[in-house]
Amino acid sequence: MITSHRLLITFFCILLILLPNVVRGECTCDAEDEDRDKTEALKYKLAAIASILVAGAIGVLLPVLGKTIRALSPERNIFFLIKAFAAGVILSTGFIHVLPDAFENLTSPCLNEHPWGDFPFTGFAAMVAAIGTLMIDAFATSYATSYYRKSHFDKAENNVSDGENVGEHAGHVHVHTHATDGHAHGFLEYSGESELLRHRVISLVLELGILVHSVIIGISLGASESPKTIKPLVAALTFHQFFEGMGLGGCITQARFKSRGVAILALFFSLTTPVGIAIGIGISSVYDENSPTALIVEGIFNAAAAGILIYMSLVDLLAADFMNPKMQTNKRLQFGANVSLLLGAGCMSLLAKWA
Repeated sequence: MITSHRLLITFFCILLILLPNVVRGECTCDAEDEDRDKTEALKYKLAAIASILVAGAIGVLLPVLGKTIRALSPERNIFFLIKAFAAGVILSTGFIHVLPDAFENLTSPCLNEHPWGDFPFTGFAAMVAAIGTLMIDAFATSYATSYYRKSHFDKAENNVSDGENVGEHAGHVHVHTHATDGHAHGFLEYSGESELLRHRVISLVLELGILVHSVIIGISLGASESPKTIKPLVAALTFHQFFEGMGLGGCITQARFKSRGVAILALFFSLTTPVGIAIGIGISSVYDENSPTALIVEGIFNAAAAGILIYMSLVDLLAADFMNPKMQTNKRLQFGANVSLLLGAGCMSLLAKWA
């Protein structure tokens, strides 16, 4: 898992370095006439950096720190309700916030009719990202579990061999019992470890999808010089970051990373949008949101992020919990989870009015 953290850090650094360079304005497509006030806009941007940073940190750490509270432990019913609410937030983020932006970018009149008007690139990019996420999810889980199975059963065979050598003096019955108990214990340990590895893969892939669209949101806000545009976005993105952080925090809690891993994931999530805003402020003089390059890059990245978020929320979060035997046998919990899901999706959808 240390390698996974390094890959995530590398991807994040590449994204932060390359994205501002490729979205610089090349040509202009008659930008809308806005009320521009650079000084006033900067005040709102700095307020956005502070509020989004704090809200993101609280959101992602709330479920993580909540595991010390017995009532909020992953085995409790209330944790299913919190996860359903968070999954609704992430699902709404993909469908209501990110995907429409991608459609708007890639169907802009500022782009050439050919090829951008000849093919639905937004849906295609979202589909490819979802399929890619499925493949990564499956291959990573398969590799991790097969590696663990091999290392575990090699160790088990060595233990059995040692038991047989000792058993030559103690009798064959003792050897057989020891081996049987060892394999039974190994199976239970393997099942638990396999589930844990899956939760870790889910956490890392979900974080990747969130990072991509968070950087784009941050750069777009930071590059804007219209207080009228930024003002409603500050409150909306603060709530957005808080709810999204709760969803990611729930996954990190189930993954049971070590303290260092939790700190890295929480730090990256909390800093991504504020860092994006800072980059946007830095390139605001050369950034043109209506340039073809900016529209294409943002559109493709947004579509891919939407595909990842929609897949993760439906398959890895909702399907896994709603098909859980504990929920299937508890109608009250099932009803509560459905209500939480609708509340999460509804609250996040409402924020689309401002952001």
